[in-house]
Amino acid sequence: MQQIRGIGASPGLAAAKAYRMRTGERATPGRTTVEDAEQEVERLRKAVSQAGTELERIRTATEEKLGTHKAEIFEGHLMILDDPEWMDVIVGKINDEAVNAEYAVHEVSQTFIDMLMGMDDELLRERAVDIRDVSGRVMSHLQGRPHRDLSSLTEPCILIAEDLTPSDTAQLNLDVILGFVTEIGSRTSHSAIMARSLDIPAIVGVGQGIHGIEDGAVVVMDAVEGTVLVGPGEEELVAFRDKKRSYDIRKAELAALKDRPTQSADGVRVELAANIGKLEDVQKALDNGAEAIGLFRTEFLYMGRDSLPTEEEQFNSYKYVLEKMDGKPVVIRTLDIGGDKELPYLSLPKESNPFLGQRALRLCLSREDLFRTQLRALLRASRFGNLKIMFPMIAVVDELREAKRILEEEKRRLAEAGTPPDDRIEVGMMIEVPAAAVAADTFAGEVDFFSIGTNDLIQYTMAADRMNETVAYLYQPCHPAVLRLIRMVIQAAKQQGKWVGMCGEMAGDQTAIPLLLGMGLHEFSMSAGSILPARELIGRLSKAEWSMSAEEALTMRGQDEIQAFIQMKIRNGAYA
Repeated sequence: MQQIRGIGASPGLAAAKAYRMRTGERATPGRTTVEDAEQEVERLRKAVSQAGTELERIRTATEEKLGTHKAEIFEGHLMILDDPEWMDVIVGKINDEAVNAEYAVHEVSQTFIDMLMGMDDELLRERAVDIRDVSGRVMSHLQGRPHRDLSSLTEPCILIAEDLTPSDTAQLNLDVILGFVTEIGSRTSHSAIMARSLDIPAIVGVGQGIHGIEDGAVVVMDAVEGTVLVGPGEEELVAFRDKKRSYDIRKAELAALKDRPTQSADGVRVELAANIGKLEDVQKALDNGAEAIGLFRTEFLYMGRDSLPTEEEQFNSYKYVLEKMDGKPVVIRTLDIGGDKELPYLSLPKESNPFLGQRALRLCLSREDLFRTQLRALLRASRFGNLKIMFPMIAVVDELREAKRILEEEKRRLAEAGTPPDDRIEVGMMIEVPAAAVAADTFAGEVDFFSIGTNDLIQYTMAADRMNETVAYLYQPCHPAVLRLIRMVIQAAKQQGKWVGMCGEMAGDQTAIPLLLGMGLHEFSMSAGSILPARELIGRLSKAEWSMSAEEALTMRGQDEIQAFIQMKIRNGAYA
């Protein structure tokens, strides 16, 4: 038996024989010289047309199965086919070098792919996957072979592949494909996102170990833990069946909590919200019982494209989310670009330490044109729901006041134009910078709410890049210094009668939740899949008892001691 570890991209458990998608299906085409370049270009255009027809069919089927917003991935694929920058270079290569169309498509596409894969921006790297998918489809028609159709599989299996493109994933026959495992990929890849929408177990990024999985081998995958067993014995199969049974029961129990309010065992109400980055994430949030959107990362509207989104484009996106949430609170963060998120088309100067440079609100205040466009779109959309606007990366009060000044100017302009925004909009700020946490009492009178962004707050407090594996051990949500900063923020807000949320990963951490509840956090915003487990946990906790436990934990010396203390309390049932 062999065990392989990867990233659980879509939770679930499955066991079946492996179906191996061979990488040879994407073999590099050879270069040949053609006598009639014009005829070769015509052959290319015919293949592109065939690929377009095929993609239209997949887009329609995806829309019927998953909804309009999932089908938008294939709108992007169709745009690549129509992109003159891509097609003109391919046609130019055929004409200039008298080469066959297959070779030209591969060479030009690979150049684009290599360029995008070298970007720091995750969404631009995903664009490379789209180009690989589209170019592969065109080449399959040029070579006269059918593009692989995973919908035609008839026997139950677990799909094993180097990678899956979005169109691969969209065509999965869920009656027979019980899960998939890929050599590369991340939780944010298109295939992972679609797997979660399809509710199919998926493990990605397993690396070279995948090459030991032969076609037809029995495979057990646990996409909760991120493990794959190849060739399990009877004992492992019995253990899998027991775990699968327990998993299914647990899933059904959690689903029953979907429409219930979030309330502690001693009757204290809190709000569980979802973090979203794309429009299609809203439905998943609702399906998982979200009581609000606690963070809409608007930078994703700006990424993976060649120019800034227009005011109208942004307005329509914000309006969609607000209407979809039907009166539930929606906290929308203004543009947070910089650090590990770049917009190449802005041509911003390179910085030696971008995480400490001109990012987020700092950038917006230096580019008022960009900032005002977003604020106008937000204010116009406010009439369609319960909007709350949040400014990121604030270190000093002057930054907050300047942002509010610009916001008020845009409010007045809209009112003078006869389209006044909703007058109930709350304005808040993220607490990500330790200076803002320490001085939270000076900020509390200036805002309607705080939202603690623990992802950055922790890395700034611990002086450790959360993306750097060599210092990953210092990324400690339950370190006493981090917890004390969080308590300071909550206490400062309480003194001014303001509410406090948290939108970092810590908000969905089952170990941290008891302490956060005890410290008085009002809103917990997390990935949609974490909401129901968090609701179940909070329902077993006494807020009053955990208030005392939080004070005790804050006197401890390190994260390990605090985590052991929390786990002991829950295990003993004293405060649950």
